[in-house]
Amino acid sequence: MNGSCLNFNNPIRDAISRVRFAPTSNNLLISSWDSSLRLYDVDKCELRLEAPTEGAALLDCCFESESTALSADSDGSILRYDMRLGNSNAMGKHDDLATCVEYSEETCQIISAGWDKKVMFWDARSASSVGCLSNLVVGVESMSLSAFSLMVALKSSVHMYDLRYLNGTVQAKEPFMDIHIKCVRSNSDLGGFVVGSTDGRVALEYLGKSNSQKDGYAFRCHPKDKNGRYHLVAVNDIAFNPSSCGVLVTGDNEGHATIWDVLNRKRLVELPRYSNSVASLAYNHGGELLAVASSYTYQEANEREELPQIFVHHMDDSYFKSVPASSSIKK
Repeated sequence: MNGSCLNFNNPIRDAISRVRFAPTSNNLLISSWDSSLRLYDVDKCELRLEAPTEGAALLDCCFESESTALSADSDGSILRYDMRLGNSNAMGKHDDLATCVEYSEETCQIISAGWDKKVMFWDARSASSVGCLSNLVVGVESMSLSAFSLMVALKSSVHMYDLRYLNGTVQAKEPFMDIHIKCVRSNSDLGGFVVGSTDGRVALEYLGKSNSQKDGYAFRCHPKDKNGRYHLVAVNDIAFNPSSCGVLVTGDNEGHATIWDVLNRKRLVELPRYSNSVASLAYNHGGELLAVASSYTYQEANEREELPQIFVHHMDDSYFKSVPASSSIKK
């Protein structure tokens, strides 16, 4: 149940910001505050690439393809990496921290967001700028892409864009009144998205018209303590299992990672607590592997600054049989 810890000859020297599995392989992309992008072959248990940058922290990363990756950097740069050659080049630059980056297969666009209150778009084929949303009221901390639907978290609301009609009407939802959203993750199979808050809650929202069977709801990741108080800790990341509709995992700032079935409103598995915060989560393309980045996140003054670690769990049937029976989600 504890998973296997990835081994690095040269340890990751600063906080992990994001982990992501490749589109079709079990190569894991890792961005870190130590200014390096890493590619780890989970099948062979070996580091395939470590690509340092010039001093900026890497705040997000994603795959464009099996051989090309992208990063969002603290100096505002959006970098593109050739994973075969190990080199990189700048696609563009934000006026402040670049916090999020995504790649759209449907439109062949690189999409980034930052604290400069902008979402920027580049054509991946020509490496040229093709648009910018500059009317945001605050900086962007989290962003998610599913097919043509782009979700952008702005404080306590989520703004939803259709990549085919960026000049059209912008939909907005506010799952938690006046509560800051820490992460947003969309899922086309589910027909909606989830958000994690800074106070330990997760909200499920459906897109389009709702019906009695498809009403969104919110729940807390932890029950009340013995004194009747809620456990208020940020939900740092959420990842959907691509092979099981409605199954997702949450990770919080106190090292808890929990797997949920949000369609049936069940908690399935609570993984052993990690020594550091759960900074990022990722399933591989088949849903058999779950990567958990255990790392400090610079959110709390008293965080334990142990070296970051990445654990990989094998999500087979025996894994779920080894844990206690599931319980209902408590709102």
